[in-house]
Amino acid sequence: MRVEYNYLKQEFKNTKKIFSEWSKLIKSTDFTLGSYVDRFEEKFKNYIGSKYCISTNNGTDALILSLKSINVKKGDEVITVCNSFYASAGAIIACGAKPIFVDCDENFQMNINDLKKKITKKTKVIMPVHWGGASPDMRQIMRIANSKKIKVVEDACMGIGAKIGKKSPGTFGIVNAFSMHPLKSLNVMGDGGAIVTNDYQIYKWAKKYRNHGMLNRDKLDFWGVNIRLQPLQAIVAIEGLKKLEKVIKIRNYNSKILDEKLEKLYPNVILPPRNNQNKETFALYMALFKNRDKLKNFLIKKGIEVKIHYPVPLHLQKPAIKSGYKRGDFPIAEYQAKSLLTLPVHQYLKRKQLNYIINSIEKFYKKND
Repeated sequence: MRVEYNYLKQEFKNTKKIFSEWSKLIKSTDFTLGSYVDRFEEKFKNYIGSKYCISTNNGTDALILSLKSINVKKGDEVITVCNSFYASAGAIIACGAKPIFVDCDENFQMNINDLKKKITKKTKVIMPVHWGGASPDMRQIMRIANSKKIKVVEDACMGIGAKIGKKSPGTFGIVNAFSMHPLKSLNVMGDGGAIVTNDYQIYKWAKKYRNHGMLNRDKLDFWGVNIRLQPLQAIVAIEGLKKLEKVIKIRNYNSKILDEKLEKLYPNVILPPRNNQNKETFALYMALFKNRDKLKNFLIKKGIEVKIHYPVPLHLQKPAIKSGYKRGDFPIAEYQAKSLLTLPVHQYLKRKQLNYIINSIEKFYKKND
């Protein structure tokens, strides 16, 4: 049996509605910003629960735009986790600031105790990451940040469709970033991103900056860049929003099936604790597996496509080592990186495929115990 991790063929099997709207767009020649981008931003801010939305070319640009909108610059320190995708740190560097890494916890989220230790007089921003589509303890992070008068910018790139209690990721910080990469919960046919904020001044500045700093076609307010979302992708995102709740519901259902069976394999399999008050997107279904690399090879030979997110934490990447980080600095993240495995959990999986994943993992441990 074949179990694919990538589900985009199924996702875009029926493109009739998208192509119909693309045809209208082509006839209008409204190829730069325009009504479709405006429509997406309106729908997205309402879905997230924020006053303002500015769409961007991708999630990395969304992070950079968020940080620049609150004047993060050279000499500033931005605290973030060491077990994230490269863009989390790269966006900080792109603003001229210094990333200060903290360890993760058993949920693969920002370690609150380590966060408290890393705050200095130079700390300008705390940037928690909603890693894998789960969420860190945002309420505690906000209490810490507010007590120190530090701004919070959420990397909610994997958080579209999740909930922390009744609130969406990306509604706690002053300005927050999302991604619509093809394998995110809300995806487009390529790259796309967005930021949201309730601050009108941030909104006004960011909206101009993402469009060269233009006041209008003939006048420039300041030097900006072009990080606009393309109208073609805005159309795809609008269609995606229509089915997003169903997507999240199915992913949570699939994850529950995996959880119920895999938790019986402890200590060979260690699942992260689930917070019943929150809803995850399950952009990544991750757990710790004994003999991870052997299991990975075994599952791939069985036709089950699995991934590792990621085998090398950010602080052990070449540019971070050059800045002074070393092995042993973040023991939890380093331990997890050796055991983490990501299983398929997407909305197109059949029950027999889920059972096949589970049975294959059970067979592996029976054979190797």
